[in-house]
Amino acid sequence: MRDEIAHKPHQRLAEHLAEDLKGVDNLIRTRMASEHAPRIPEVTAHLVEAGGKRLRPMLTLAAARMLDYEGDHHLKLAAAVEFIHTATLLHDDVVDGSEKRRGRPTANLLWDNKSSVLVGDYLFARSFQLMTDTGEMRALRILSDASATISEGEVLQLTAANDLRTDEAVYIKVVRGKTAALFAAACEVGGVIAGGDEATVKSLHTYGDAMGIAFQIADDLLDFWGDDSIGKDKGDDFRDRKLTLPIIRAVAEADAEEHAFWARTIETGDQTEADLDRALDLMNKHGTLDNTRATAFLWADRAKAALADLPEGPIREMLSDIADYVVARLN
Repeated sequence: MRDEIAHKPHQRLAEHLAEDLKGVDNLIRTRMASEHAPRIPEVTAHLVEAGGKRLRPMLTLAAARMLDYEGDHHLKLAAAVEFIHTATLLHDDVVDGSEKRRGRPTANLLWDNKSSVLVGDYLFARSFQLMTDTGEMRALRILSDASATISEGEVLQLTAANDLRTDEAVYIKVVRGKTAALFAAACEVGGVIAGGDEATVKSLHTYGDAMGIAFQIADDLLDFWGDDSIGKDKGDDFRDRKLTLPIIRAVAEADAEEHAFWARTIETGDQTEADLDRALDLMNKHGTLDNTRATAFLWADRAKAALADLPEGPIREMLSDIADYVVARLN
């Protein structure tokens, strides 16, 4: 990755799409309003205005602009994508019992679980209103399918959680569901609304899918390599008994004594303060942190390869740089 874009290339894309992003922000503020339930904009604003990168809606805008789209329906689709994402975050924090999101207290902690779930439902409904406003049935189908896939991924994760038989194939299905599906759909609908041909739309989908998988694998790895600056404490996933890729691979390599450790800490949930260090020792012993990092870079490379047949120009370059950036956090 070139030195001049080594830091936060999504900011360069945001600057390039500044006018479109203003339009999306205006739509978000308008559509999250509620005449009869003031708690809805309160809860929504807490998360929407918490400093997120707006990466998913930016992908919709970027795909449309890369194909020289001249209308404004891409703004509605981008706002719909952001509402879907925000709704899933509200629901996830309730399911996970989270107390921190983007470095701030979660909505369920500041208000309550009921408010978070119901406001999430409201945002899902608003997202579908925005989709239908475009009159593009294919875009509606893509985003509604993605919404169903996200829910499937979350339920699969719930059923596979704490089960040491969970393998890499199941992990990728979970990641595709809960993370990559919306990245892929965000890219795809931008191409659809711009009238892109089938090959172009497929390439956009492939880019979003691969980039989303790279993003989630990197996020899971940062739980063991990162610190409080990433919005959660080191080892949170281990303490929450989540079977992410580094642990899945360590379990696959474990001897009888090591397997007993994973069964106690992950399946049974009997953990001591020293167990995180032991888990890290085992993952380092089997090289699963390093090979998980290599896997994240492999998916980022697949994302960049999918851009090869798309129109050349600054947007394509920035999308390639973003694929690099989501894994550069691991350097």
